[in-house]
Amino acid sequence: MKPEEMNLVLKKLREEAGKVLVGMEEPFELLVVALLTGGHVLLEGVPGTAKTLMAKTLAHLVQAQYGRVQFTPDLMPSD
Repeated sequence: MKPEEMNLVLKKLREEAGKVLVGMEEPFELLVVALLTGGHVLLEGVPGTAKTLMAKTLAHLVQAQYGRVQFTPDLMPSD
């Protein structure tokens, strides 16, 4: 994909996400970068800061599957 095309895709993703997410421009853009580069993301924060909504929104926009792991203090790597 050419840089110009990628820029249009990113702009469209920003516009659509902006209809759902408020004040999450930078974290959302970092999620998109991770998606495009095949990276991984760990979303941390206090409850109620739209982490789940942001991930669900991006998954919906790119027609991807959404999955979530809820961490607890007793969660082990083998779980």
